Amino acid sequence: MRKKLALALTGVATLFALTACGGAAAPSADVNATLDPANPTVVKVGASPVPHSQILQYIDENLAKKAGIDLEITEIDDYQTPNLALSDGSIDANFFQHVPFFDDQVKTKGYKLEHGAGILLEPLTAFSKQFADAASVTDGALVVLMNDPSNQVRGLRVLEGAGLLSGIVDGDSVLTVESDEAKNPKHLKFREVNAEQVPKFYQEDPTVGIAVVNGNYIVQAKLNKDEVIAVEPTKDNPNANILAWRAGEKTAAVAKLDELLRSDEVRTYIKTTWPEGDVIPAF
Repeated sequence: MRKKLALALTGVATLFALTACGGAAAPSADVNATLDPANPTVVKVGASPVPHSQILQYIDENLAKKAGIDLEITEIDDYQTPNLALSDGSIDANFFQHVPFFDDQVKTKGYKLEHGAGILLEPLTAFSKQFADAASVTDGALVVLMNDPSNQVRGLRVLEGAGLLSGIVDGDSVLTVESDEAKNPKHLKFREVNAEQVPKFYQEDPTVGIAVVNGNYIVQAKLNKDEVIAVEPTKDNPNANILAWRAGEKTAAVAKLDELLRSDEVRTYIKTTWPEGDVIPAF
């Protein structure tokens, strides 16, 4: 089953605050419990619509029943709700984030979460309607990119790889780079927005010279590949997307889902569904 989720963030945050402050410790899950295909265990999973929900739907229709699980998939469009929903118990697992984003959320927001091994990569890509290639980008061009710290430095590194910035390091942001002559010799201007909003700004605002977009939103927005001027390298890329669950609550059903997400069948599905490399297996 697949459905949309429009959680009221304030309500979820309140619930999380209540459970995080002095609540009972989470029960220890039995990861070795036996799963019964005749009586499958429901796993509630929150996921980005593309590609994560699509992959989960493939598993639910082709692999889950035999494995003894039944997926209830909730599509979530933003990057903040899934961890809130997981923390407050609305879902059993989520599938939308890469490891650096997960680590930052756990560190800054205090979530008690765990994750599995890498499943897929969505390379960041720089698009431009104004410039044919990176070499033709003019002084002072406006760049729109994501506002969360882990993805923002990724975006800056994509621009660095294209020769537009220099010397980007962990911890850099548009605030540290924009006014730094050595790092920003072309005096690029930056606008930071939520990840899901980047394609909208790129498509609707003619002042945007470059947009750095995450792979899932490239697919959703059906961006023109002829407008690509730079792509994030995939070799040794640390930004693999993972399945996450509450700490101490990796049940047998969640463990089975994590296993199926890194199966040969899913690898083939990813390669055939996104042959141009917007999404690639990370295993």
